[in-house]
Amino acid sequence: MQTATAPTHDRDLGTVRSFRHPLADGAATTVHAAVYDRAHAALEVVAMAPAEHLAAWCARSGVADAIVGGFFVTPVGTPLGELWVGGARRDTTPFDAPWGAVRSCVAIDDDRIGLGPRDMFPLRPAGDLLQAGPLLAREGVVAGAAVDDREGFSAGSVQFDSDIRDGRHPRAALGIDGTRIIAVVCDGRGDEEAGLSMPELAGLMLHLGARDAINLDGGGSATLIAGGRMRNRPRGAWGVDLVGGRPLATALAIRPRRPGQRRAGTATAA
Repeated sequence: MQTATAPTHDRDLGTVRSFRHPLADGAATTVHAAVYDRAHAALEVVAMAPAEHLAAWCARSGVADAIVGGFFVTPVGTPLGELWVGGARRDTTPFDAPWGAVRSCVAIDDDRIGLGPRDMFPLRPAGDLLQAGPLLAREGVVAGAAVDDREGFSAGSVQFDSDIRDGRHPRAALGIDGTRIIAVVCDGRGDEEAGLSMPELAGLMLHLGARDAINLDGGGSATLIAGGRMRNRPRGAWGVDLVGGRPLATALAIRPRRPGQRRAGTATAA
């Protein structure tokens, strides 16, 4: 059974709640979930150069709601994986072959949002594309990439600080269904905060009602800003808080939908 705080409505955009999420072995972790009505909220990819704390970027940019985006090269902060903003490709460090061709993406084309493998989307996206992964859920079921290494995060772990599939950690994920955007971060790396494994994160996203879901950068980078304030407690190592989190290279911002802007749908395949 989950123990939840009462949902709070912030700035009339999203509904935010934090709750204790029990795990099968008796451990538990705190989950922070922000849910947005796609009729009123729009998603966009943000590239930050140089890397910046997400709370500081949100305050400076007048954005009340955002979540960490994709991975980046430490310590320089160069985005890792393919990145497009407004139809323009940004300079990044590509994923090592052959994994760049298969790792999953968030694709945003005007009013459409899609989550899926890179080959699901055009080679030259017209809108935004952020490569992250692995895919957690697809059409209401746990995606294969959440439970095996088909996206190569273990096989290609040399490009990361560690094997992101290994064990429980603070995690971040984005989910969608036909009417909602679901932004989720869990705490971890503490005596009372177990974090989540990748399969556990996939199960959580389905529990929260996501039809499709993707893993975003986690660990000390896991950051959720909702209603103008940070909701989670970032930790870089066991019991070591990162005040304000880590500086990030990319993020996903949730903004009020502009008057006349179409309601979001599902991004089309290539």
